Amino acid sequence: MKKIILSTLALALVLVFSGCNKEVTVPQAKKAQVTKDIRIFSADNSNGKITKESIEKAFKANGFEISANNDMSKSFKKSFGEKDPTAGTDFKIYRLMMVYNEKYSIELIKDYPEFGLIAPISSSVYSKDGSIMNISTLSLEAMSKITGVPVDNINLIALYSKLTKALQEALPNGNFKELKYNVLRPDGELVTRFAFVLPNEDDDIEEAMENYEEQMEGEAVSVGFVFPAFTDMTDALIENGVTDYEFYKTVSVCNLKVIYPVHKLHPEAGAYAPCTIYKYKKKDEKFTRMGYPSVYNWVVGTEIEDEVSIEPLIDAQDLLESTIDSTIEQ
Repeated sequence: MKKIILSTLALALVLVFSGCNKEVTVPQAKKAQVTKDIRIFSADNSNGKITKESIEKAFKANGFEISANNDMSKSFKKSFGEKDPTAGTDFKIYRLMMVYNEKYSIELIKDYPEFGLIAPISSSVYSKDGSIMNISTLSLEAMSKITGVPVDNINLIALYSKLTKALQEALPNGNFKELKYNVLRPDGELVTRFAFVLPNEDDDIEEAMENYEEQMEGEAVSVGFVFPAFTDMTDALIENGVTDYEFYKTVSVCNLKVIYPVHKLHPEAGAYAPCTIYKYKKKDEKFTRMGYPSVYNWVVGTEIEDEVSIEPLIDAQDLLESTIDSTIEQ
């Protein structure tokens, strides 16, 4: 089984040999510009009326499914409490919530297959002492930059508007914080891509993919990754007239050893975590394609420069990439 990690040059070569005429490329950030990659919506919660349930209700009312909503403080305490008695106490509330809007995700994937990188959309829900509730999400510019969907695309704007309305209803009388992060030039690509040929796919493509998923996810779990959300869009695409995919799926992946140190200084980084891996194969292409937003988005979007945060990010990037490599090499 042949594997290709798609750098710009490798991507071009793959497209030539596979006969595909179009592939989304992700522009790199320029140094020293003010970024709007992350936005934080905040509201007073001194009365305690904003809860996990009320937040989920607001998102559901605006057309989102709740893919996951995990209490990370409990997870941190369970995983790190033995060595660090303060684990899980940095915030009274720290949750990673993922929301999915099928309608707009399907419309966007029709023309931009890499939109699966943010389907579902990640967010962090957090409060230091319970009095102020915050939700961080990606900005419209960041969604466009990561996925390659033009910032003026009507479906992307509609999805973003729904997300904004959900935030406003989830945190009544809230407002967006003023952020002045500077864009840092990433040391790597903003999206990590793979293209490979599934073994035995001619016999049964669905079984071949399921076998690969079991292998890849098993290897990743063994080195500390978890998969909190799965989304299969294949049937929804067919129902909306898109029949050129053998399959289209996403799986969200997270590593507690990454988000634990990062969240202490950069709680808003949950807008990138868990990250989502798209997996698809088009009927007229040779390769199965996979990709996920790299950790360099975290660095760019939140101006992370402290070693305590950067080191586990880069380690996780290398570990996930090498783990996937090992499952698609002959």
